[in-house]
Amino acid sequence: MATPARRLGRRAPGRRLTGIPAAVLVLALAAAGCGAAPADQSRPSAPASHPAGKTATAAPASRAGPATPAGPATMSCAATVYDRMTEAQRAGQLFLVGLTADQLDQATAAAIRSDHFGSVLFGTTSYAGVAGARAVTNAVQSLASAQATAGVRFLVAANQEGGQVQQLQGAGFGAIPAALDQGLIAPSALQQEAAAWGRQLRAAGVNLDLAPVMDVVPPGTDQENAPIGALQREFGHDPGTVAAHGDAFLRGMSQAGVATTAKHFPGLGRVRGNTDFSSGVVDTVTTPADSYLQPYQAAIRAGVPFVMVSLATYTRIDPQHLAVFSARVMRTILRQQLNFGGVIVSDDMGAAAAVGGLSPAARAIGFLTAGGDLITTVSVPVATAMDTAVLQQAASSAAFRAEVNAAAMRVLFAKQAYGLLPC
Repeated sequence: MATPARRLGRRAPGRRLTGIPAAVLVLALAAAGCGAAPADQSRPSAPASHPAGKTATAAPASRAGPATPAGPATMSCAATVYDRMTEAQRAGQLFLVGLTADQLDQATAAAIRSDHFGSVLFGTTSYAGVAGARAVTNAVQSLASAQATAGVRFLVAANQEGGQVQQLQGAGFGAIPAALDQGLIAPSALQQEAAAWGRQLRAAGVNLDLAPVMDVVPPGTDQENAPIGALQREFGHDPGTVAAHGDAFLRGMSQAGVATTAKHFPGLGRVRGNTDFSSGVVDTVTTPADSYLQPYQAAIRAGVPFVMVSLATYTRIDPQHLAVFSARVMRTILRQQLNFGGVIVSDDMGAAAAVGGLSPAARAIGFLTAGGDLITTVSVPVATAMDTAVLQQAASSAAFRAEVNAAAMRVLFAKQAYGLLPC
């Protein structure tokens, strides 16, 4: 992904809030159950509540995330961090921004300090190896100050799927096979492999993998499906195979202490165009009760902490909106129907052609209003414009401010599960 030149702007800190709305705490408690804790840390959590009319089912014994109820320590830490944040710092937690040429340049560092951005991602392929990546991630984490992030450390992400989509390579990183080849490995063996790949990421200071891809590509349509099938990014051609192998991948990563992201909800396996390079990408098949949603349900039951939403339109779900702007996709299906309480993250909204016709303000406000939490943008200037718009809207609308606060709490709870809070 291209990373445009950075543009900076300083902003005065926002007004400090002294209390946390009750609704925010309820949402945050639900989110806590979806964070997978590293093996060497014990993080209290609570399972997401089941929607009305559904029967609760026990989580599998090998659930990726912790299963202990949330206690005072969990709430006091998250609440303490939240309460001492300015509005600008809370809004900054809602951004996952790209590193210029996979380095922390002065402009990006300045933007993190002034706009309080809380997470970063490697946006292109780096061959610097584990040591080179670690130098970058160490530099990023050194920016976690009281002024910039209220002491909260960063999620550092990469697209480490395998095959043609393995952003971190070089000394110390093994070659990861394409997901289609991973789907031929027994799930138990794949989990062990994923744990090893996760340990390499941890050694490099990367704590969030923007994987696994849980999309199902129908048999015989790989070459017609530009974003997934043509690149062999799917684990297989039926929901069961994708669910089993995606589950194994995320559990292995969790064993290594790396967070995972099930993507690209509600699926890109039935589209033709790639939303990075094409606008108007449409899925005319997927329904709210589609069997192709089963891999996402499996990931959620396994405790996946992040779900990425696509930039396509699903005409049988919400023909009026891209998925990232659809409350039906995010609130009704993902939250209520599939019972996901973790962090909803967007696909790239900084440089993707699918949203190129919208202003940065419309992208950010549309996503958060529809129920999203974490905005991905490889472009820092676009992130700055989005952040300005979010703060302006939050200042003028109590309802939108509540959405921002609830999203910030979900991000904080996810970060707590990975030891990134300062308490």
